[in-house]
Amino acid sequence: MTAIVFDKFSYAYSTGDPVLHSIDLTVPTGSFTVVTGPEGSGKTTLCLAIAGAVPQYFGGRMAGNVTVGGVKTTAINMADLARQVGTVLADYESQLVALTVAEEVAFGLENRGVPRLEIAGRVQQALAMVGLSGKEDNEVAGLSGGQRQRLAVASILVTDPDIIVLDEPASALDPEGTLELYRLLGELNKDHGKTIVVVEHHLTSILPYATQLVVMDNGRIVLDGPVMQILTAMVNCQLYAEAVPALWKLKFALEKVVKVSLSDWTSPGEAVIELKKLLASRKKGVAKSA
Repeated sequence: MTAIVFDKFSYAYSTGDPVLHSIDLTVPTGSFTVVTGPEGSGKTTLCLAIAGAVPQYFGGRMAGNVTVGGVKTTAINMADLARQVGTVLADYESQLVALTVAEEVAFGLENRGVPRLEIAGRVQQALAMVGLSGKEDNEVAGLSGGQRQRLAVASILVTDPDIIVLDEPASALDPEGTLELYRLLGELNKDHGKTIVVVEHHLTSILPYATQLVVMDNGRIVLDGPVMQILTAMVNCQLYAEAVPALWKLKFALEKVVKVSLSDWTSPGEAVIELKKLLASRKKGVAKSA
């Protein structure tokens, strides 16, 4: 099954030239898709198209189609589409509208007429998931940037959408917060079947969870496929190769120098284990030959 399909989709904002050019992309249901690419390559507009904001909110000119759950985004209003797609934009602060933390997370449920008792329980659960338990009565304005970003994520999680789209969600988080966020998204994907789409420049922390990697450049998709295959192509073809984690660059260099095929590393721990085994094997071979 497919969650999202772009079919030769092109788009231009009303004030400028096209920013997306004939996009063909299929996001399978239950996948964890990472979209990367240089600044200005169209990644944010791609997210807005999934949410229906492009073209419904921004207007502009479009060709082709985007379908979510088999329905064209132009055939459903944004409020109804939001029941399927939860979106956290890079400008997450613009999504925060309430005075306190609890009120912010409850806002979407209240608009849908969810019973107050149920709202209270779901708010507590969502805040616990993002590490904001105990801050229900805190004013949103008094939170740190990272806390506000996690609050924006909680306000999406509480509505329980099938698809979660996040545009650079770790931009205001420290390394520990980034690891926790992607661990949470990984659990939502693996344990709860959520389809995850994340725009991210720094790929190291997200690699253990990603199943599909999409590389954009100048409004076009230049690479799309399984993560390890695309990382290899990024290095070999020098397509946004600077985004390839240092761990993978080390892997490629070792394979060329040592003439050995290494497994697909998704974390430093995996790399250390394999390299220790490789070193031990080489030492054993040297000892035998001596």
